[in-house]
Amino acid sequence: MNMPVFKMCKCPRGCLNIVFRGIKCRSSLADKLFWKGRRCFLHSPLGAFQLQPLSLPWCLKSTSVAQQDCADSSSGAESSRGPKQSIDNLYSPEQKSAVLQLLNVATVEELSAVRLMQGRKSVNVIEYRNKHGPFKDLQSLLAVPLFQYKTAVKVCDFILNPFAKDTRKERKTHNAPSIMKFIKPEIESEKLKTADSIVSVVFSTRRIAWAHVNSRLSIQDWQQQECPVFMKGAYMPSVYLEEISSVVSRLPEADFYVLEKNGLSALNASLFPVTLHLRTVEAMLYALLHKTFAQENQHKVLSMARISVGKYFGLMVGDSRASGIDLVKQLLLESVTLAKPRVHFPRDRVVSYQNWFSTNKPRRDEELCDSLLQAVAFYELLTLDDNT
Repeated sequence: MNMPVFKMCKCPRGCLNIVFRGIKCRSSLADKLFWKGRRCFLHSPLGAFQLQPLSLPWCLKSTSVAQQDCADSSSGAESSRGPKQSIDNLYSPEQKSAVLQLLNVATVEELSAVRLMQGRKSVNVIEYRNKHGPFKDLQSLLAVPLFQYKTAVKVCDFILNPFAKDTRKERKTHNAPSIMKFIKPEIESEKLKTADSIVSVVFSTRRIAWAHVNSRLSIQDWQQQECPVFMKGAYMPSVYLEEISSVVSRLPEADFYVLEKNGLSALNASLFPVTLHLRTVEAMLYALLHKTFAQENQHKVLSMARISVGKYFGLMVGDSRASGIDLVKQLLLESVTLAKPRVHFPRDRVVSYQNWFSTNKPRRDEELCDSLLQAVAFYELLTLDDNT
């Protein structure tokens, strides 16, 4: 009587495949295997065959049937998860610039100080750099051996904020978020609720954008100004003052001016140039706006945390904030298709606004998006406070 033929493999994902005459045996059979050294026994008979001990190596090459099964299951799992968002879309332009600067100039020892970059990964980054040149985008990290999507995102997060605690699941709460938690300095909520209009200001290493929005979420003004002198050479106070003063002179009068508060750590040495720039711009905007518009020593210039706006709109991916361009495109579309849109745009400006975010444009106007989303979050959070 012919004995059954068994073949065994261990696929790259770590699962054990047992093939019996071309038929893959599932876990019901695998659970009956008893391993001892390099020999395999079955505790119970299979069909009418008298089973004998078989000498089987642990890491034989997989049969074609087993390989196909592993490949199919792997591809099925990936397709069920869906495509991942590009790593570059998870970060703001200045954050991407800071991460790329470190990846392109750091030595092996400096890279090894980054979490998850110890050992071979840091060497692989150097070898990739020597072979292909500097990293042009963060997505290129996936071409470096030993780097997978989650690893690359965690590495970028650590570079941006090395002192952050490990990400933990946020506690679920049924309480609505309060605007008072996100606004600094502290100001009476009743004064905020009387604001008829605000100017939301967002700045980066290249430009300053603002959105003038009233309490009915109607757009009064929405612009940006390029600032080519930013981060060019020495940080000359006179140059910064002249550039920022020209922006302040263009801002309309409003009840409050809300500045985006970036979450970059001041203790991260690798991000010091970017952090210094952002803090300088924030301080000058605060001083100039307060001097120009403040009355009776009342606070009119406020800060709103960037991460708070990201959480409100569900744009956070771990510790990073994804792009809000798609959300702004949806708001623009709803303004002409719905009777009661979430945000009201001037009818004669909708087309030009949509062209700002056209996929054919060489650059993404993230600052414009963020200035609008910050204003919408401000007023909608105020409304939530009224309802609680």
